[in-house]
Amino acid sequence: MAFTPLHDRVLVRRIEGDEKTAGGLIIPENAKEKPAEGEIVSVGEGARKDSGELIAMSVKAGDKVLFGKWSGTEVKIDGEDLLIMKESDILGIM
Repeated sequence: MAFTPLHDRVLVRRIEGDEKTAGGLIIPENAKEKPAEGEIVSVGEGARKDSGELIAMSVKAGDKVLFGKWSGTEVKIDGEDLLIMKESDILGIM
């Protein structure tokens, strides 16, 4: 199923971190923090000014981004866990 977010929202797939520490210890699943790094899956058309003019999105599908720890809303699309968030929740492009 194709999914396109509305307005200035983006669909993000989390990028999972390492399962081992630098010293070689394996981190159990329940002790891991949710990663704050992801890949943009799809983007909306952008926000609109009061005049109706479209503000273009700064990110595009395929960009790797950093976002806040509690950003976005978790959704399941085609059996995959993804996040929908506003472009303003993205801290930067890697």
